[in-house]
Amino acid sequence: MTIDLDALYVDLHRHPELSYQETRTAGIAAEHLRGLGLDVEVGVGQTGVVGVLRNGDGPVVWLRADMDALPVEEQTGLAYASTETAVDPAGNTVPVMHACGHDMHVTAMIGAVEQLMVTRSEWSGTVVVLMQPAEEYGSGARSMLDTGLLARYPKPDIVLGQHVAPLPAGMVGLRAGTQMAGADGLTITLHGRGGHGSRPESTVDPVVMAASTIMRLQTIVSREVDPQKVAVVTVGSVHAGLKNNIIADKAVLELSLRYTDDEMREHVLAGVDRIVRAEAAASGAEREPEFHTDHTLPPTINDADATSRVTAALQRALGEQNVVDSGMVTGSEDVSWFARDAGAPLVFWFWGGADAAAYAAAVHNGTVEADIPTNHSPFFAPLIHPTIDVGVTALVAAAREFLD
Repeated sequence: MTIDLDALYVDLHRHPELSYQETRTAGIAAEHLRGLGLDVEVGVGQTGVVGVLRNGDGPVVWLRADMDALPVEEQTGLAYASTETAVDPAGNTVPVMHACGHDMHVTAMIGAVEQLMVTRSEWSGTVVVLMQPAEEYGSGARSMLDTGLLARYPKPDIVLGQHVAPLPAGMVGLRAGTQMAGADGLTITLHGRGGHGSRPESTVDPVVMAASTIMRLQTIVSREVDPQKVAVVTVGSVHAGLKNNIIADKAVLELSLRYTDDEMREHVLAGVDRIVRAEAAASGAEREPEFHTDHTLPPTINDADATSRVTAALQRALGEQNVVDSGMVTGSEDVSWFARDAGAPLVFWFWGGADAAAYAAAVHNGTVEADIPTNHSPFFAPLIHPTIDVGVTALVAAAREFLD
């Protein structure tokens, strides 16, 4: 029986789940994989799913899709828009939306496995399907690997993955080398001395300290990085104080750092450390700031030879005009941990979900950034077709390039 991928996608989109809460999604994925004849393990890395399709001797291909959603209130206006809420790790009730397209990833994966089963007389080898939790936390791949994944399952000869993106639907983008930047998430606590808002001279104000720190951090990229290289320093969250007439005793900053190689990572981290400590000293802080690394994601680096093969396979399956070099993306992924731990090559690509006519009009008008919603936007909504079809075709074509 053919799986209704449209219905699967709509159902997943209506019922998104936050990182490490993907129990419903994982259950649906596991049910479909079992129904297709795969050996399935659930609860891998908390909520991950692994399915194995053995089809004789041959290469081992790992296919990865992520499952988690984001704390975003959907504003797409779709008939199947999410109205779900959930409790986040801090205990807050938050809206939940598949604002990054992971529902499309799961759907395309199920469709691809179905096609591989249908055509199993044409190829030989082993396919390991990874339904990964918590990509948005940057920890789901590590969580799965730390369960001893490589000891329990056949070691991959190639790791493949894909991500829906605001490219025109029907198009695929990939490149050899760095496809996505690496990232560090940092939480920095600045310690001051609290007191009454009417007597600032008796305090060490962490809000002023934080403000100075935030502004100075922007000079790392603008004044310390070669303009021809890529680095990003973003302060995405600032928390200090509870009332207008109370000077708090601390301020907490959450940073997102991006880079393309380990050398740039060390350069940016050193700059952050130097500036934060210097601003704390300049403010008269009586206690050193505290640094906590929330996650570290290595750059997503596509193997040159394997990428050449996948590119050719995608061109044959989708047409040369629909396979492009979409450039290096400063967003980050944790998929490369699977390849790095296994010592295997990685190929990771993007496939489009935006209305092609709307995209062309936005390019003509110079309004792509304003008119085409990107991942993590409350308006992000890939077209169902041809997005599902292309996602399935791309994953099958790439896998078959190695399984054949």
